[in-house]
Amino acid sequence: MPILTNSRRRSTRPQTSFSGFIPLRVYSAIQPERSPCCMAAASNLSDSYEVSAKYYDQAYAAKPDLVDLPFYLNMARQSGGPVLELACGTGRVLLPTARAGIEIHGVENSAPMLHQLTANLEHEPLEVRKRICVFAGDMRTFRGKSKYRLVTIPFRPMQHMHTLEDQISALRTAAHHLDEDGVLAFDVFYPRYDLLTSGLGEEIFELEWHAGADPATVVRRYLRRDSVDKIRQNFTGTFFYRTFQSDKLLKEESEPLKLTYYTYPQLRALFLLAGLQPVAEYGSFARAPLDNDAQEMIFVLKKA
Repeated sequence: MPILTNSRRRSTRPQTSFSGFIPLRVYSAIQPERSPCCMAAASNLSDSYEVSAKYYDQAYAAKPDLVDLPFYLNMARQSGGPVLELACGTGRVLLPTARAGIEIHGVENSAPMLHQLTANLEHEPLEVRKRICVFAGDMRTFRGKSKYRLVTIPFRPMQHMHTLEDQISALRTAAHHLDEDGVLAFDVFYPRYDLLTSGLGEEIFELEWHAGADPATVVRRYLRRDSVDKIRQNFTGTFFYRTFQSDKLLKEESEPLKLTYYTYPQLRALFLLAGLQPVAEYGSFARAPLDNDAQEMIFVLKKA
């Protein structure tokens, strides 16, 4: 059974704001069967990531430098839960958190991502499903009824917020859901200006993974960077997903990408505007200092 009672398909992550609500079917912590325990669902989902959602779990399982999961799991264990994850996607962080025995609620506005999360939940044991509640909603406008000891925005959803208004709104959503002693944890990449403008128009091979049970069939992901806007601090590109069988191309799919990048002073100003203040900041998920050698910008914040 799907999580959503209404599963419209969608376009790129930040869409227009949503005001209506529909029931969202989830795995209830109260009853052993599925029930509509979460009712704050947007009436108009985004069709973003229609291609990428199909490959998301396999692609990022094959990404060797994606090492954020232990950091967010440790934060969740320290908090004791419950946790709210904004832009939870297919459950890459949400599901391991629930498996670790921690109650977690997720928010996502991409219908393809929610569809894949539904499929992933079907494979989880009941004790894990009972710890999970999922809301279909926009991280800029979502307002739930609960407060949380930990709110997370893992793996750069803030870089899909392309306007000042959207950035402040997303951070204010996180702040709104913090309890008195709660903290927000999120990450964005540390911008490498030398790489942003290099190789525009060139395809770069990124990842490869096996498709299905046939070891001769693989999917390869390529990225072509298309443009850089230095004023608005974003770049656009195109993902290409090519399925090969013994090096014969069977299928090609593509999807646009747009990411905003941030400077450190800009983020500090956004925190002030959103009513947040830093508790800790790191340059890696190993908690290295945030300095000129940083690869990431990772922040832990509380209400100001």
